[in-house]
Amino acid sequence: MGGWTIIKVLSWTESYFKEHSVGSPRLTAEILLCFSLGFRRLDLYLQHDRPLEKEELARFKSLIKRRIDHEPVAYITGEKGFYESEFQVQKGVLIPRPDTEVLVETAMELLGSCGDSSPVKNVLELGVGSGAIVISLARTCPGHTYFGCDLSRVALETAAKNAGALTQTPIRFFQGSWFDALNPKEYFDLIVSNPPYIPTRELENLAPEIKSHEPRLALDGGADGLDSIRNILGCAVKYLVPGGHVLMEIGFDQRDGVASIVQNFPEYETIEFIKDLAGHTRLACVRKSG
Repeated sequence: MGGWTIIKVLSWTESYFKEHSVGSPRLTAEILLCFSLGFRRLDLYLQHDRPLEKEELARFKSLIKRRIDHEPVAYITGEKGFYESEFQVQKGVLIPRPDTEVLVETAMELLGSCGDSSPVKNVLELGVGSGAIVISLARTCPGHTYFGCDLSRVALETAAKNAGALTQTPIRFFQGSWFDALNPKEYFDLIVSNPPYIPTRELENLAPEIKSHEPRLALDGGADGLDSIRNILGCAVKYLVPGGHVLMEIGFDQRDGVASIVQNFPEYETIEFIKDLAGHTRLACVRKSG
């Protein structure tokens, strides 16, 4: 690759990624080269005939190797776009997915008008990861009070950095397993979560980018995939105000299982299942009697 121009390096990398079944080979090559050079994607084409220096090539080749080893692009570049913002991510933190944006949009509907005259509501995210959900809500509906917890210290540190960079709305982060760290007298109008919901036996069938690199803690939902969902729904009844909601992402085939769990708690009044743009069941929205 020595002495090659930007466009020639891109073409070679695209072919190499195709040979190794890397998804979106051209886009991936562009993203990694931009990251390596500190360029915008437009710069790659404005300077397409610029030769790469020896050190630049060596740095870029190290990124290629990481991607061939199935390391996610987001971990290589340290960031991932979600709901109109760029979030810092690192190993040990679940990478935000576009499919989860429907959770943010649905939560905004539940919060209602976000104007200055709106009543202030308490919003809790369980398992914040990078903070993508709660920070997106705080950015779009800044008039409410926000809390976020996670068992992982790495996730909390990442979420706090993202909050400092992306929103002026205060978010109180704390460490704990689901509700364990909460004061029993804390009450919330809305509890949101993207909990682990993949059955343990299915983890080995996931893409290597996920099973070998992303945190198992954020993926493993137990034998039936419903352990965390069961825990959240069982405890949330004590922390929701009357008429409050639990809004969770779930597996596309977990509708009946979640509905069965909800039936065990008479405190819940309704349950609604919401589909994503692809038509797959994505969310469960449960309302406490009020």
